[in-house]
Amino acid sequence: MILKILTAFGAMAAVLALPAAAPAQDVVKLTFADQNSPTGWGPLHALYPWIKEIEEAGKGRIKIEVFPSQTLIKGIDMWKGISSGIADIGWCVQGYWPEQTPLSDVMSLPFLPVKTAEQGSAMAWKLYEKYPSIQKEYGAIQPLVIHTTSPNFLITAKKQVKTLEDIKGLKIRVLGGPPTEMAKALGAVPALLPMPDMYQALDKGVFDGAAVPWEAVHGFRLYEVAKNVTMVPFYSSYFSVCANRQKMQSLPKDVRDIIMSKSGLEGSKFWGKNFFDSAEGGVMERTKAANIELSRYDLPAAEVARWNKVAGEPLWDEWVKKMEGKGHKEARDILNTALELAKQ
Repeated sequence: MILKILTAFGAMAAVLALPAAAPAQDVVKLTFADQNSPTGWGPLHALYPWIKEIEEAGKGRIKIEVFPSQTLIKGIDMWKGISSGIADIGWCVQGYWPEQTPLSDVMSLPFLPVKTAEQGSAMAWKLYEKYPSIQKEYGAIQPLVIHTTSPNFLITAKKQVKTLEDIKGLKIRVLGGPPTEMAKALGAVPALLPMPDMYQALDKGVFDGAAVPWEAVHGFRLYEVAKNVTMVPFYSSYFSVCANRQKMQSLPKDVRDIIMSKSGLEGSKFWGKNFFDSAEGGVMERTKAANIELSRYDLPAAEVARWNKVAGEPLWDEWVKKMEGKGHKEARDILNTALELAKQ
């Protein structure tokens, strides 16, 4: 009996002598604010797959919770909300704040030779990496991804636009900055409005039309209230998946490295391609299921040239002069770099 007791005490002592197990690493939980519906084309094909890739790369170390449909921060307030830390990460529509990132606005110049969102997104990230003045624009915000749409085209509720004369006087939703100047040059009446409010504005006749990518037509069901489509390569909207800079810097290095491994240039191309380049097929599926027929008109090259002549390249030069007037001597170089990148 005594032998058994001594044996038990010995075993216990041996266990106590073992080094303590290392504590499990804490899970890093981050919040992501989005203005889009979780069933929209972009979130389904870009946002959630991107998060999944990060979480899988983190092997349980990282958890990102999405607050969709403006439930945490309204789209128009996203920049302020991320800067102040209401959410850790958010999807920012840069055109909502045209004075915030004016040099980055080179990507939204009308009629730039951008063919796809994947291409445009690569251009946007490379410009950000190359120019400190562009990096400085983001301040308390740290871009994880900068991506673009494929060129926006025109949708209208009542009138099919086929010529430059047809658009004159129409109230058209565009983004701020160069797109607003484009609409003015075309003779339209430009107006800013967050995309989630666009359905009602078109339905009630408050707006005549909007410059949009296919993803927005899909995500906000705009095909129900604006069935006239004019394929004219207006401009590429650009966006950022932005994090609160202080929050990012406070994360453990291994977590930051994991997030950035799925971000940067490759992440930007991923978002552009999956968010926008494939969205037209999604619209066609929905319109067919709803028995809705869109009236599509592809603007002939000669007519596109007319639009470009008054609202394209002349506005490139105006943008450069405006930026140089504000002390941005590198504006012409930024534009030339963008044009060179578009050739790649």
